Amino acid sequence: MHPNAQRLSGAAAVACLLAALPAAAQETPLPDLFSEVIDVRVVNVEVVVTDREGNRVRGLQPGDFELRVDRSPVPIDYFTEIDEGRALASTDDRIGNVPSVTADGPVGTSYLVFIDDLFAIKQRRDRVLNRLGEDLTRLGPADRVAVVAHNGRELALITDWTGDRADIETALLEARNRKTHGLEFIHGMGSDRGDKTRRSVLAAAGAVRSFANAPGRKVMLLLIEGWATVGDTWSFRSAYAAASAGATLDRLYSPLVNAANLVGYSLYPIDLPGFQGPPGPPIAGFGTVHAAPAFTGAVGGYASWWGMPERRFHNVLQFLAHETGGLPMINSFSKKALAETAEDTRSYYWLGFEPPRNEDDRLHDIEVRLPGHPDLRVRTREHYLDMSRATEVSMLVEGALLLGGSPGSESLDVSFGEPRKAGFRRLDVPIKVTVRLDDVELLPVDGQWANDLEFRIRLMNKWGDQAAPPAAKVQVRIPNEPMPGDLYVFETDLTIRKREHRFVAAVYDPLTGDMLSARGTVGPN
Repeated sequence: MHPNAQRLSGAAAVACLLAALPAAAQETPLPDLFSEVIDVRVVNVEVVVTDREGNRVRGLQPGDFELRVDRSPVPIDYFTEIDEGRALASTDDRIGNVPSVTADGPVGTSYLVFIDDLFAIKQRRDRVLNRLGEDLTRLGPADRVAVVAHNGRELALITDWTGDRADIETALLEARNRKTHGLEFIHGMGSDRGDKTRRSVLAAAGAVRSFANAPGRKVMLLLIEGWATVGDTWSFRSAYAAASAGATLDRLYSPLVNAANLVGYSLYPIDLPGFQGPPGPPIAGFGTVHAAPAFTGAVGGYASWWGMPERRFHNVLQFLAHETGGLPMINSFSKKALAETAEDTRSYYWLGFEPPRNEDDRLHDIEVRLPGHPDLRVRTREHYLDMSRATEVSMLVEGALLLGGSPGSESLDVSFGEPRKAGFRRLDVPIKVTVRLDDVELLPVDGQWANDLEFRIRLMNKWGDQAAPPAAKVQVRIPNEPMPGDLYVFETDLTIRKREHRFVAAVYDPLTGDMLSARGTVGPN
């Protein structure tokens, strides 16, 4: 039996300028990336309601709330009040409880701790980790913690979900023993702060997606410092204009914000440097900081010019929290981040609605109002993403490259031919991809058996830089119904630097939603 064959031309051949990548084995297996379709039939909106003094307001009912999407009212399909970690039954029989929440049952919080060792300075990082360990007593019986760390090249799982305090303490100790690279950054790594920040942002977004199916309230504690600010990526004059600041931060941090809002995580970024000087007024026009009154002043920056870098970094923390319904742990609050987060996530209102799905990668604004209570304040996430399947598949491939594991069944066969010189230190590498037709669906169309598969490949160098050639459509057309064991072969090319690289490749079947994948290395040692 001869396999069917097709050669792809320029659409899939791109320049991937990468350098060497050592094999990075991990002893602890990482959690499986979700490989099913992300079915956002219900968008969950966690709402914190306070009075003007910052006190929590309890006892509100669905009729007290107005939910708007893109400025238009939408019905609230699900409603549950969470009070001190327990779900209260709604008195409105027309609206059901939020799916997966049992009335009068415990509702825990899942704390995903993300430690960015690329920019961190060890003394500052360890101070916060020590305090997290001291505050583990604040966790409830249904709460869980997972810990991941990123060093600029790979995302390492330190512990998967656990509610055992001893296991969490061991994980935090292991995290303190990891090397940090913040001093290296200070002494010569600062020329591309934006690029390195994006690497960390993508790693954090990959972690959020990988832990998408956590139960209860989902929170990510971000232990970060040194991430790029408006001043690092924008001109000095326009850095403090409100529209420019918001737009610049959105461009850099949207992968993390969108991923968090998609799967229901609130971001609680922690200011690793902590308090570094007297607080001053926030920069005019940046936007409202949704924080409890206790944060007033604590989230301020310097009014003096030499304090502006700290203020700009605080703007980043505020932006991440504001967009996802969390709180920024700035200055002295970094010392009690877990305690404050646990307190903040213990009581809230959980609303749910079923949006129309267009899968067009469009952001939709969310607004929650209390029409009959003008004296109350509301804090919640700012939007949700109607993500397309193509974007989801790309995210899964990227996540597999960052986290290990596989975005689909590992039945794809990828082989590389003899490389050809393509210029100074560059190679053209032929790729042959073999698909078992047993693993995909073909339909009879116009006298042929057909499917339009999608092929993606993503590569990473040893510094964590990624290259993602555009997806290629593979039009499978064969004259007869496939027999068991039949293969389909297609070919393409990559232009890479003359080094070894790690790759993840995937073929997506749009008829079934399944993915076939392969991983390995390409390029000379």
